[in-house]
Amino acid sequence: MKLFENTEVAFASKTDADLERAYFLFRLIANQPLVRIGTNIAQFALKSHLPVEGLIRATVFDHFCSGTSAEESVKVVNLLAKQNVYAVLDYSVEGAKAEISLDDCLTNIIATIKLSATSENIPFTVFKPTGFGHPELYIKKSKQEELTQAEEEAWERIRNRFIRCCDVAQQHNMKLLVDAEESWLQPAINLLVEEMMSIYNKKEALIHTTAQLYIKDKLNYLHYLGEKAKEQNFIAGIKLVRGAYMEKEAERAKQLNYPNPICSSKKDTDENFDAAWRYMLDNLDHFSLYFGSHNEESTYAIMDELAKRKIAKDHPHIWFGQLYGMSDHISFNLAKAGFKVSKYLPFGPVKDVLPYLIRRAEENTSVEGQTVRELELIQKERKRRKLN
Repeated sequence: MKLFENTEVAFASKTDADLERAYFLFRLIANQPLVRIGTNIAQFALKSHLPVEGLIRATVFDHFCSGTSAEESVKVVNLLAKQNVYAVLDYSVEGAKAEISLDDCLTNIIATIKLSATSENIPFTVFKPTGFGHPELYIKKSKQEELTQAEEEAWERIRNRFIRCCDVAQQHNMKLLVDAEESWLQPAINLLVEEMMSIYNKKEALIHTTAQLYIKDKLNYLHYLGEKAKEQNFIAGIKLVRGAYMEKEAERAKQLNYPNPICSSKKDTDENFDAAWRYMLDNLDHFSLYFGSHNEESTYAIMDELAKRKIAKDHPHIWFGQLYGMSDHISFNLAKAGFKVSKYLPFGPVKDVLPYLIRRAEENTSVEGQTVRELELIQKERKRRKLN
C-alpha cells in the first residue's frame, strides 16, 4: 500500500462524528454554485447580526479552524502532538486597514509568538503582511512610485511592525512564516522580508518568505534570493507553495490589460514548483525549506529525492506543512514515516475569520481533484471502520 493510502493513520484523531462532519462538508464544497450561495448568505447573516455564528462554528469553522483564540487552539496542538505532528498558530483575521487595527494585529501576533514559545510542539508562527499595512501602500511601494510624507511615515510604521515581530521571534527562538499576498503587492513585501532575513537569519532561518510558484518569474526570484543569501551570508527561509490567488490574478490582469503573471497551465506550475525545490536542495546550506503542499505526487517526489541525496528526514532545513482540516492522509502519514510535519491552525473570532473560511471553500472547489480526493479517502475510512 502506498504511504498516503493509509486512512487509519490519516484519520486516527477523528471520531466517527468528526468523520461524518468532514464527509458532509466536502460534499457541500464539491458543489460550486452551492459554495457561492452559501458564502454570500453567511456574509450577509453575520453583517446583519443574525444568529448564525453557532451554526458556522459547529460546521465549517470547527473543521478548518482550531478555535477562537490561541489559548483555545492549544487543545488541537496537543491532539496533533500525539501523532508527532507540529502546529503553526495562524491568527487569521484579515482586512484591517486603520492604524489602530494594524497595531492590534501586531499585538495579537506577538502574543501568539510568546504563547507558541511555551510549547515544543509549535515551532512556527505566521502572519500576513496586509495585517501590518494597508494594501494600497504596498501597491504604491511595489510600483516604486514616489510616496507622500504621510505615506513615508506609514511605510516606516509597517517596517517597524515587521522588525518588532522579528525581534520578539528571535528573543523566543521562534520561526516566522510570512504569508504571500497578490503579485501586485509582493515586490514591496519582498523588500521587507529580504531585509529581515539578512538581519535575523545569519545562524539559522528564523524568517521565511512565501514563494508562489504559479507566478511565472518566481523561479528567477528564488535564484536571485539564493545568490543574495550567499553574498550576504544568511539563510533564505522559503515556504514553497503553488499559489492561492489564481482567479484574482487573472481578473486583474484582464481589467488592467497587462499579461497574466500566472503560469498558463497546471503542468507549467508543477514544473516551476519542482524546479524550485530541486534548486534549493542543490543549495541547502543557504536555504531552509517549508514545503506547503497538498499535492501527493510532489510530496512523493521530494521524499524520493531526499532519500536519493541521503538528506535526513529530520534535517533542520526541511519541513512539510498542510492546512488544518485538509490532506490529513499526507500530514499524518508523513509524520509517522519520520518527517517533520506541521499543520496550519487558523484561529480568531468566527466573524473575523469568515474571509479565510470562504477562501478555503473556494480553493477546494476550484482545485481540480482536491475535494474528490478528500471524499474518496473519508469514504474509504468509513468503510474500514464499519468492517472493523
